[in-house]
Amino acid sequence: MINVERKNSFQLRLTRRLKEETSHTLDVYLFVPKELGLSTHVISEEAFYHGAINVSRTYYSDEYHLPLVHSRLASRNQLGSDSYRLSLSLYAYQYVGALERTTQAMLVRARKLRHAPSDQRQESGEFQELADALRDQLYEMSDLSEGILKRLRRNSPTDERLYKYFANIDNYLSWFTEQQLLALVAHMPRGGEFSEIKRRFIIVCQRESDYRKEQEYNAERVMDDPTRMSNKMRLLRRLIEHPITLKQRALELGSGEQKAVKALATAVVMTFVSLGVLHLRSVLGDVTALFVLAMALLYAMREVFKDDLRNTLWRWLRRGRPKWRRQYIDPTRNQSVGRQLEWFDYKRYAALDEDIQQMRRRTVAQREEEVLHYRSSSRMSPTRFLSGYEHTRETLHIDLSMLTRLMSKEKHFIYRLKEGQAVRESVERRHLFNLVIRETGSEDTTYLARWKVVVSRSGIVDVEKVAEENVAKANK
Repeated sequence: MINVERKNSFQLRLTRRLKEETSHTLDVYLFVPKELGLSTHVISEEAFYHGAINVSRTYYSDEYHLPLVHSRLASRNQLGSDSYRLSLSLYAYQYVGALERTTQAMLVRARKLRHAPSDQRQESGEFQELADALRDQLYEMSDLSEGILKRLRRNSPTDERLYKYFANIDNYLSWFTEQQLLALVAHMPRGGEFSEIKRRFIIVCQRESDYRKEQEYNAERVMDDPTRMSNKMRLLRRLIEHPITLKQRALELGSGEQKAVKALATAVVMTFVSLGVLHLRSVLGDVTALFVLAMALLYAMREVFKDDLRNTLWRWLRRGRPKWRRQYIDPTRNQSVGRQLEWFDYKRYAALDEDIQQMRRRTVAQREEEVLHYRSSSRMSPTRFLSGYEHTRETLHIDLSMLTRLMSKEKHFIYRLKEGQAVRESVERRHLFNLVIRETGSEDTTYLARWKVVVSRSGIVDVEKVAEENVAKANK
């Protein structure tokens, strides 16, 4: 299962959990409107890959109780600091990720309800059902977050070395929980039906703030400066992610082959040039102005055909082959645990696989699209993972800022009637990108899905997954 969401103004975040299988294949197709003028001459394949694509992998486990067991063992000095640190980091990382995803989903619903017209609120029964469902989810979220923090603090380690790490994680989780709850409070619908849950969230936030003061996690000057507080928590977030994030070593493939192709092209062209020089010498005899002119023409042709021959041979040799290799290394033992081969290129719609064409069934308006294709094939070695961990979680970030720069800065206006008067309003021009993802290896069957990504020059506006039934109707 793959989850696609908006990380920030310009980045898409794709996450997937990889099971015990050792081989996985991922294909990501981004359909860009032709009106942006995107091509390899504007943004090369290497430039987009290095500037817009970022991949990371972390350990993953379903055993949420493991850190609690480790905390008890650590308190009895029966567990090493590395194992405790890894387990606690994984526990915190999964809690932060789950809370962040849940908050983002609830914020979308809360904004829709908050900005709904007043007449719709009063007359629509569907609105009331959505409000009740959101309120119940908010209560459930509050109970779960409070319970997780209580269980985490129930058995704090007595060893000073372990307690320092525990305090850093506890400090961040407390602050992060407070921030997520306050974000929900700020965007909840106005009205008495949400007043109680707002008060509950505010009480929880105040309690967490008092808790951090009691534990003396942060200095007064840090708490009084929001910028310093945010920067400190960002560093603590990195501290959590470091032990469970696999190190990477990236290598661009084909460097040796590229040198060989360059040498071969030069040798072939120089052979013909040398033969041409010998033939001219036999025909013209002594060195004359005509001989010099003919030599200049031969060397000019050499420079032209050498580059063309080299590029043609290189494209033919590398066609369909991976361009980069990424090696994953365990951060604790510095041992290789897997590798990944990657491709990235521009595709024509006619060259796409049939299942991708069916998923992206285009109308006349979308026939002119540029297709960006990213592919990865990974092979992991679960037997080399740390004890107790057999799964990994992959996060793929796609930065669309390079594409938004191609969008027009021109302002657009529309006119409409308002209270009997013609009113001119400024509108933002938006473009629809389509994201099609195919994955094999993580599930018993191939996973294939499509998302609509609405993008403007100021960033990503909306990300919406296309329902399977809608895809089926479009393909009929």
